[in-house]
Amino acid sequence: MAAKGGAVMAGSVVFAGSLLLVVGLVNIFQGFIALFSDERLVVTRNKFVIVDVTGWGWFLIISGLIMMAVGVGLLAVQTWARIAGIVVVGLHAVTQIAWIGAYPVWSLLMIALDVVILFALTVRWSDVRDRLGDTGVEAWGGEPAPDMSGAERTTPPLQR
Repeated sequence: MAAKGGAVMAGSVVFAGSLLLVVGLVNIFQGFIALFSDERLVVTRNKFVIVDVTGWGWFLIISGLIMMAVGVGLLAVQTWARIAGIVVVGLHAVTQIAWIGAYPVWSLLMIALDVVILFALTVRWSDVRDRLGDTGVEAWGGEPAPDMSGAERTTPPLQR
């Protein structure tokens, strides 16, 4: 049962990395559209928001490239990518909340995808590293990680 749970979590991190690649690519496309057609704005009767569309386009392109880099790092099972992914996806969810009045369906869809990605990145990372392969990264303190059995790695430190 534990092996199956590890496989599921490893699969969810691969899913999160792939999803970050797709969301990053969508952001890049939206950024290029904002750059090339910056004269077009949609105005409704109740809402009018003035935005520098060229600046927003560059922001989308840069954030899309960052998301794609983090997605590639997640697929390579890098711890820096997990931490960066949590930060980037959290910021992406917050910016989608800002757009919920203008694009409610799209914003809610993006927030839901961000929640799925956050779940995959914050649950049982050690099982994912064991399942997808240890990259030989040293511990946080710069010292080599102690050689432990699988049971010791999954047991919290206070219960050893």
